[in-house]
Amino acid sequence: MHKSFLLRTSVLVVVLAVVLGVIVAGFPLQKAAQRGGTAAVRGDYGQMAVEAGRRQSLFEQFVIAGGPIVWFVLLPMSVFMVYLAAEYGLTIRRKKLLPCGIGAETVDIVRQYGPEQLQTRIADRGDFVSVAIVKAVRQGKGDWFRMRNLLFESLQEQTSRLMHRIEWLNLIGNVSPMVGLFGTVFGMIKLFNAIVTAGGQPQPAQLAGGISVALVTTFWGLFIAIPALAIHGVFRNRIETLANDAVIEAEHIVPEIKRSIKKQTVSTAGARPAAKLKQPISELPAKSRKAVEDSVRLR
Repeated sequence: MHKSFLLRTSVLVVVLAVVLGVIVAGFPLQKAAQRGGTAAVRGDYGQMAVEAGRRQSLFEQFVIAGGPIVWFVLLPMSVFMVYLAAEYGLTIRRKKLLPCGIGAETVDIVRQYGPEQLQTRIADRGDFVSVAIVKAVRQGKGDWFRMRNLLFESLQEQTSRLMHRIEWLNLIGNVSPMVGLFGTVFGMIKLFNAIVTAGGQPQPAQLAGGISVALVTTFWGLFIAIPALAIHGVFRNRIETLANDAVIEAEHIVPEIKRSIKKQTVSTAGARPAAKLKQPISELPAKSRKAVEDSVRLR
């Protein structure tokens, strides 16, 4: 938990540093662009546009030109998406959630030490099967049928928990195009305001700001959404595959736990002293024939 908190804090600091760096670099470039636009109105528009295109870098075209919507919303979302993809790539993998041979190893522990010591020997593991077995043994209280239900219930809970974790990627993939569309609408509003301000005859440099915001925000929205949804689908399929394999491993462990519990029950019952048997009914003293005839005659 402490390591996870430090990791998230570090990512937050990096995101803030990137956003502040973009803002600091963006304001001077925007002022220079405005001065260039004013000069373009006074001089040769075509020549100034060619020179401006040559001077602009990819950073200026795809980050600075997007404005605050890219700086404060879409850029942090992209960094957060990359962080989630890296974190889930390290945690949601077969080696960590379902190690090879975990079922056979657990069966060997049950055969050697019994179900009682199984919890203490695998309590420090974090894979699907070990966590489910520890819960089943702790709460099953020796009832193998209840232990079986708890085992599969724990596997289902772990799967649902992982599905909820990767839902952040699905959320980013669905929200980022909406943010890009919002930027497009905002850019078009700026564009029409520039037309109104220029009296219906604006110069191309006056329209560049709104067009840049409209196109760049749309670009970033799609640029974030496509990999986010693809990565979410990959991790969802991986979790479902690991959960199904964990159920198969658990199916091999449950019969061994059942046999071990029955063996302990039989050995415990054999160690108890035999109870004193009651006299069978056939050995009770029978009534004489004369007593039976007298009883019938009285009736």
